[in-house]
Amino acid sequence: MDSDRALEFRPATQDVFEDVVLMLGPKRRPDAIACWCLTYRDGPAAVKLTAQQRRDRVFELCGRAPAPGILAYAGAEVVGWVGVAPRAEVAELRNTDSYPRIDEAEPWSIFCVRVRGGHRGHGIGSQLLDGAISFAKEHGATLLEAYPLDTEQKVDAITSYPGLRSMFERVGFGKAADAKPNRAGIPRVIMRLDVTRTE
Repeated sequence: MDSDRALEFRPATQDVFEDVVLMLGPKRRPDAIACWCLTYRDGPAAVKLTAQQRRDRVFELCGRAPAPGILAYAGAEVVGWVGVAPRAEVAELRNTDSYPRIDEAEPWSIFCVRVRGGHRGHGIGSQLLDGAISFAKEHGATLLEAYPLDTEQKVDAITSYPGLRSMFERVGFGKAADAKPNRAGIPRVIMRLDVTRTE
């Protein structure tokens, strides 16, 4: 894939739910437990859900406005996903020991960035962030937060779902505070972008 190829972004709505399934659902068995990007969104409540309940929950979220995230397309093929929503709607971010509140602002949050297997390493991540910024801004956001890993070491696709600090820096985010390291001990940071200053 050409790294300079422009992607098209669409809200993750119910009419494109099969593409949401391709990005977030289990890869081998439909009855397997997958995250479905609910670990952040619903917090501990997501752990109790069966595979079908997780799918149903995401379908329900895709029927809301705004959508729970955006999908990226290269032509007709879905190649990426970003979970983006107001911080107040993301249960995991209520844990201020792990994700400190910096001030009284009510930012939107980017909490999951996924590039489909076979498409990584082509600059899609930065384009996904640009799409998420535009989506949040269109829905009234003035401030965006993210919680990426603060490392330049190679990490696997599952671990790297929050994105890497360098990726966010490339699109204008700056470090605002430290966050609690992930379970593997990799440092994390809280990064922010004032979207009123973006074109």
